[in-house]
Amino acid sequence: MFRKIAISAVSALVLSTGASFAAGEGGHTEDIAFSFEGPFGKFDEHQLQRGLQLYTEVCSACHGLKFVPLRSLSDEGGPHLPEDQVRAYATNYTAIDKDTGEERDALPTDNFPANTGAGAPDLSLMAKARAGFHGPYGLGINQLINGIGGPEHIYSILTGYTGEEKEEAGTTFYENHAFSTGWIAMPPPLMDDLITYQDGTPATVHQMAEDAAAFLMWTAEPKLMARKEAGFKAVVFLILLSTLLYLTNKRLWAGVKGKKHTA
Repeated sequence: MFRKIAISAVSALVLSTGASFAAGEGGHTEDIAFSFEGPFGKFDEHQLQRGLQLYTEVCSACHGLKFVPLRSLSDEGGPHLPEDQVRAYATNYTAIDKDTGEERDALPTDNFPANTGAGAPDLSLMAKARAGFHGPYGLGINQLINGIGGPEHIYSILTGYTGEEKEEAGTTFYENHAFSTGWIAMPPPLMDDLITYQDGTPATVHQMAEDAAAFLMWTAEPKLMARKEAGFKAVVFLILLSTLLYLTNKRLWAGVKGKKHTA
């Protein structure tokens, strides 16, 4: 009986890991050393500002950020724009007034609008919804060491175009080494000097891809820095508490353990 159960379990493991490997072998995800990685990593404020500029001038033509409040652009740990700049930026968009039902300029209290015209996916949670690292053989060890790899997946997609394209059933597909099937319907969105960064950073494809990935990670985890800080404080507190409990226990039982029983 036990032998049959063991054989069934091993067979299921082999089939599942094999399927996971087959599903993930079509795309290659580049491992990027982002500033926010690790227990003490932080978002680069200037990089997030560049990512916001790139989203505004390029990505927002097709994609939305419907879960991201505009007011969060002024939060510490994020792009950290002055509040007057956030109010001015909000006027780039429109919102429907809940009281009158009429269209008006967006306010910082509104969210980024959804973009449903192009039928492209919303980017609010993209960096958390996409797993970039698998294996070995789908066991998740790479995810444990390197993280889920969502920002790396976005970077790899944006830089993974080869220039080859094909047409199937009236749809044009573009070869992309990072995409699971090797072909993607989205045309290459980036090219060198596509925009002019306000801080003077050269707008290469790799720089823009890294800035976009970092910005989208922030949209998915805007409180990442606060969560890391809270986690660090909790670990320090638990270490101190454990030390005090150990020392207290030693002191309370020292007299009892120190007595020697005589026959």
